[in-house]
Amino acid sequence: MYKGAKVQLLDLPGIIEGAKDGKGRGRQVISTARTCNVILIVLDAIKPITHKRLIEKELEGFGIRLNKTPPNMTFRRKEKGGINFTSTVANTHLDLDTVKAICSEYRIHNADVSLRFDATADDLIDVIEGSRIYMPCIYVVNKIDQITVEELDILDKLPHYCPISAHLEWNLDGLLEMVWEYLDLCRLYTKPKGLNPDYEDPVILSSKRKTVEDFCNQIHKDMAKQFKYALVWGSSVKHKPQRVGKEHELEDEDVVQIIKKI
Repeated sequence: MYKGAKVQLLDLPGIIEGAKDGKGRGRQVISTARTCNVILIVLDAIKPITHKRLIEKELEGFGIRLNKTPPNMTFRRKEKGGINFTSTVANTHLDLDTVKAICSEYRIHNADVSLRFDATADDLIDVIEGSRIYMPCIYVVNKIDQITVEELDILDKLPHYCPISAHLEWNLDGLLEMVWEYLDLCRLYTKPKGLNPDYEDPVILSSKRKTVEDFCNQIHKDMAKQFKYALVWGSSVKHKPQRVGKEHELEDEDVVQIIKKI
């Protein structure tokens, strides 16, 4: 339990080279990792970069993209018309011939490809193949008590890194706070009519899916069908309470009361 939310931590076996091909039960381990909300990669402070690259390579080979967002492009297959390539920005990696060559590798000869950022060939391949998982990742660098202050200062400035010492219990609170930030959760409290809000057992939603309808579905699948309106207290509304519909987006620690149809 952390900040009112039940957080489950899975300690998976270490990933070795060739894991994506099944070595060391690698496929089973990586398949489990694909179901998580955040990945923590624990590295040794003595040689963090070597381990980091190996693990990233194995996860990439299994379709997991760390600390990336899905490519901002549209790829639509069609019956005829060849390959149509358009872009709203200047491209330094892709042109029509390259796009055609990549599509040809997948036996695609008719498609519309539209870019809204400077995409690479790997980005296009990810979109064509699909089944990619884009996940936040924290690189937990352990044993920082065995490196110099200068080395620690470098690690501390790297994005997505969290230096710790498990043995000396250094920066464990900082790691917990970073995990919470990367989980990006929204805690919502129910308020039965005529009663005080229930602050002990919040409804937990992803900050990417936090409408009143999402809130209803998390409690019970039939609640959205019986929904009339909701009363909301919190930072997502101007008035306390405010009457809202199913499309209203909630914010962390809002209080919600659902009014059902009679």
